[in-house]
Amino acid sequence: MTAKSIISRIDHTLLKADANKESILKLVEEAKEYQFASVCVNPVWVKTASEVLRSASNSKVKVCTVIGFPLGASAPEVKAFESTQAIQDGADEIDMVINIGALKDGNDDLVVRDMVGVVQTAAGKALVKVIIETCLLTPDEIVRACRLAVSAGVDFVKTSTGFSTGGATVEAVALMAKTVGPGIGVKASGGVRSLADAEAMIEAGATRLGTSAGVAIAQGLSGKSDY
Repeated sequence: MTAKSIISRIDHTLLKADANKESILKLVEEAKEYQFASVCVNPVWVKTASEVLRSASNSKVKVCTVIGFPLGASAPEVKAFESTQAIQDGADEIDMVINIGALKDGNDDLVVRDMVGVVQTAAGKALVKVIIETCLLTPDEIVRACRLAVSAGVDFVKTSTGFSTGGATVEAVALMAKTVGPGIGVKASGGVRSLADAEAMIEAGATRLGTSAGVAIAQGLSGKSDY
């Protein structure tokens, strides 16, 4: 792994309820400086982040936002509408929380319909990552959620919101990567706070990292000559 390959996988994230314009603009400037994959912000900040990044001609940083966040308990139609608005505001990537209760009830049809609504809304306009909240699932449920996500046509499966009882684990990432195969991305999110965490998740199969510690990870790489 090179420093560039690690940094280019980071979704630089700020999803706190008290995030204000100043903190969002700082997040965007940091992402531009280090050339992270994206900034991940709440929908209300998509337009702000998009306008700043679009004005930077040399920036390839994308705008990512969250849908049905953090519980996943919105109706499919609401998630589709949220996605439509976010894309209109400039979102390049959509991180949607699945209907976790439906998954645990075995209502796979609803889980898929929920995802398909967002996938169809975003088709040709934005990548779709689905958050399955692995800390609330058994290994069998993680496998089932991943298989349903693949059938729905998503681009990535993602471990966590960071707002539940736990974040990404190496074991969950490895299981997700094994289940979805090489054609679907895996995003490790929640608890990725250091270079060691980032490396462990990538080695387990993560192709994207959601973290609010992107700057610390990037700075940790700057002094390592073996990257």
